[in-house]
Amino acid sequence: MHTNIKNLLLLFSLFSFSTAIYGAESKNPNSLLLACGSGNGGKDSDGRAWESDKKYLVKGEKSVETKAEIQDPSLSAVVPYMTGRIFTSETTYQLPVQNATSRTLLRLYFYPSSYPNFNISNSYFSVVAGGVTLVNNFSAFLTAEALSQAYFIKEYFLAPSEFSTLNVTFKPSDKQPQSFAFVNGIEVISAPELFSREPVIVGTGEVSENLGWDAATTTVSLDGISIENMYRLNVGGQYISPVNDSGGLTRSWYDDTPYLFGATTGVADKADVPIGYKGLPSYTAPLDVYSTFRNIGPYADINKGINMTWRFQVDANFMYLVRLHWCDDEMTKSNERVFDVYINNQTAATSVDLFAWQNSVASPTTRDYAIRVANKSGDAELWLTLRPNVKESPLYVDVLLNGLEIFKLSESNLAGPNPTISDMMRKYQEKQATAPKAFAQKSSTTTMALITGAAGGAAAFGVAAAIFLVAHKKKQKVPGDATSWLPISWNSSTTSGTKSSVSGKSQGSTTISSDAASNCRYFTLAEIKNGTKNFDDSNVIGVGGFGKVYKGVIDGDTKVAIKRSNPSSEQGVNEFQTEIEMLSRLRHRHLVSLIGFCEDNGEMILVYDYMGKGTLREHLYKGNKITLSWKQRLEICIGAAKGLHYLHTGAKYTIIHRDVKTTNILVDDKWVAKVSDFGLSKTGPNMNKGHVSTVVKGSFGYLDPEYFRRQQLTEKSDVYSFGVVLFEVLCARPALNPSLPKEQVSLADWALRCARNKTLEDIVDPELKGKITPECLKKFTETAEKCLSDHGVDRPSMGDVLWNLECALQLQENPDSSAIAASGGRGRDSGSSMDHQNAEEIDQNNLIAMHRNTLNLGNDDSNDSPDESTNDIFSQIANPKGL
Repeated sequence: MHTNIKNLLLLFSLFSFSTAIYGAESKNPNSLLLACGSGNGGKDSDGRAWESDKKYLVKGEKSVETKAEIQDPSLSAVVPYMTGRIFTSETTYQLPVQNATSRTLLRLYFYPSSYPNFNISNSYFSVVAGGVTLVNNFSAFLTAEALSQAYFIKEYFLAPSEFSTLNVTFKPSDKQPQSFAFVNGIEVISAPELFSREPVIVGTGEVSENLGWDAATTTVSLDGISIENMYRLNVGGQYISPVNDSGGLTRSWYDDTPYLFGATTGVADKADVPIGYKGLPSYTAPLDVYSTFRNIGPYADINKGINMTWRFQVDANFMYLVRLHWCDDEMTKSNERVFDVYINNQTAATSVDLFAWQNSVASPTTRDYAIRVANKSGDAELWLTLRPNVKESPLYVDVLLNGLEIFKLSESNLAGPNPTISDMMRKYQEKQATAPKAFAQKSSTTTMALITGAAGGAAAFGVAAAIFLVAHKKKQKVPGDATSWLPISWNSSTTSGTKSSVSGKSQGSTTISSDAASNCRYFTLAEIKNGTKNFDDSNVIGVGGFGKVYKGVIDGDTKVAIKRSNPSSEQGVNEFQTEIEMLSRLRHRHLVSLIGFCEDNGEMILVYDYMGKGTLREHLYKGNKITLSWKQRLEICIGAAKGLHYLHTGAKYTIIHRDVKTTNILVDDKWVAKVSDFGLSKTGPNMNKGHVSTVVKGSFGYLDPEYFRRQQLTEKSDVYSFGVVLFEVLCARPALNPSLPKEQVSLADWALRCARNKTLEDIVDPELKGKITPECLKKFTETAEKCLSDHGVDRPSMGDVLWNLECALQLQENPDSSAIAASGGRGRDSGSSMDHQNAEEIDQNNLIAMHRNTLNLGNDDSNDSPDESTNDIFSQIANPKGL
């Protein structure tokens, strides 16, 4: 009956909710798609036609049509995101509604990017639709930052009205100076009646579902109530895209694993019999929802004492509707599987027997429950718990769930607060060890999954806190399924400090050593402002977790990159100080040089060498700057590997970068690669133990799974991250891509799966097809695979990675050299798949040539060649430190 499957890892749903929901071809003729700010509209990636929004604006009101200056690589389509309409005063759309007597499904699309003459961080506004406040003092910029998403969608089901026109009003906030409103896309659908049944209020006494729906003592009337979708999950199943949704509603359904709480994550399984609606309206949910499910498992003795729980973060002081989707394809008699349902530890339903309810096998059904989440100290949370009911002595001790939706309810105001990253960090620290006493799991690991779900309300923004805890589920992998990581950089912790003692110049909260201060230049704020034209947005060349990066000029004509922390934030103190302390002592051709810093007036500003070609990532994906040749990519990887090898072996103590990724590998005007961003780096004498115990930080998609499990950082953690970079370079796709099928979301997992199936060549960047020699490709992919070994001890050192990349370059330029192939198989820390039996055929000239570049451990002024003496070169080979 049950399939013994290990538990899925995590977090496909956080960021995928916004990437696909707009993309399905509409099957509903009553839909309206508006590309805001576009003159002619256009088609999205799934062929849906979007029209211009001009004719729906109320006449006489002013707005600005605009176009985003930057197309983020994560955008799966230009329409509707790359154009937008900006409102500097209150402005209304009048949108036709095909069926005013039914609910109107309204989706608002936001891409808070850089727009000409407008600072997106100043945008705070409200939206009122049909008299209902959807958002108030809302910042799409803060929302996207908290989600680590370039864009997102908000989805509402508005109450029916007698009007055939829906007024949607955008109004800039009066509370923020220079504020404006904006929107990129609007979708309107006349929806079928999804909410015809009044939900039962939980906590009003024992509710026996076997007695029928009317046995509930209290229900909530939904007449006149508007609804915001918060979460929409395909429990136990994979992501369902809008094109595969039912009823023409183009909804997205997401994996539930990020929200599972505690050690009991159950078993994901699929129905063995065909599933049909059997009287349930087809628009309720696609059949794929009812064809997959999650249960606890087949072991009755174990199941008696445990629950299965999902945990969500929501806005306080709202009523929520929790819709549970069920379809039992296994039980053929009553009292075979019976369980209870609790929401926030209050009884929602007892003795749930799905066969008894439906009196048939594989018959889908839903039940709706309502609960008010009050304002309490800490996070506002919603818990769903299923618990086997052993009192009924069922044949199987188990539970079942197929799908789950959570909706926020209000008659007039659905607006929630804006998220703040610092709040998320604080809440994580306060709550990471906290779990409800009732029905809590007997587990030493508290796993919190508070990730924003389907179509994403602004409520669920405990993202950063959740990511770290959910990540521990890396221990439980599903055979054949992808391991999903999140693209959120964990580098925003708030740290208090003391005033700097550097020449008495600082008003900040850092402590910079005099040694570090003497090794780099101190800039006044006036110099920085002069060099950036007072931080003019036209000079912004990047935005990161620390803040904006500006192109600047100092000393008349010297180009520099100036990284400025957000002046209104207290975050980044540790990163600022670490960057100065680290880079002031390091000089190497393949490390970005720190010129100086400024901490006047509470500012935290870092000044670097200007890297004219930008980040490696910018040159890998379609629509970006320049498509690199394979040789250029190899040379950049080799340069980055040299920089990392120097960090690991060339300084007094081992330095672990801890945030290796393609955005932290920069390229100068001569295409020389340099590793950047040392704000998360770790070093010290305690590394002589082989590791340093530390909280997990880094960027999801690149993080070392062993580091997650043990919280012990080693230089092999950088090697793992660099392995992801190598596959990113080869495949020209992001480390995480939520628009792909689940098994392909994580590049690391997908590449390893393709390697096992011997299909790696199928995922190579099409621009490189036929341009890589087979020998080079083999050497490169073998190296990348070894970097991604689950255990650090199985990974090569960065020196060995560097050796093999040099070998791959030689094999690209001289594919017939079997000698190079043999020499490239060396490995101090790991074995090599290369055949070593021909080692005696090594061409010493090639070996020497490679190591002249490989072991460059000098300062920034050195060239790539050590001493020309062969003996010197081989003495460096013999010394693992290269010193």
